[in-house]
Amino acid sequence: MNNNELLITKFYTSFSKRDYKGMLECYSENVSFNDPVFGELNSAEVKAMWEMLCVKGKDLRIEFNNITSNNESGNANWVAYYTFSTTGKKVINHIKAEFIFKNYKIIRHSDNFNFYNWAKQALGFTGLILGWTPFLKNKLRKTALKSLNKYIEKS
Repeated sequence: MNNNELLITKFYTSFSKRDYKGMLECYSENVSFNDPVFGELNSAEVKAMWEMLCVKGKDLRIEFNNITSNNESGNANWVAYYTFSTTGKKVINHIKAEFIFKNYKIIRHSDNFNFYNWAKQALGFTGLILGWTPFLKNKLRKTALKSLNKYIEKS
């Protein structure tokens, strides 16, 4: 395993323990992140997001595998198992992560997953009917960012 693969392993091992401080040690000071729910996040937002998910994710469980990297970039697959707090519905989300590295730190992290499949699980009938629409995606993004901003204000 090369140094960047060890870094990704540390990130997800920390995440599996809900150790957001360990996760954040893997990021550069100016990391950026994006995914289909939160969209594009700056460094302060992404760090708060992982803290929020670790602290509030009472039944969160993750698995990870297929870690690969070179000196500049890397990938991993991970699966999140949790209850979506808004609806109480169980979610199993399969995610493909992509990383960009600089000086053995993550400077860019992108999580990609099928938003429609996620919405069907998290929202039930509403996700089934509207999960493919930009309307629902935008509404959920606004809700996620509002929740994140509230968490940041309280911290």
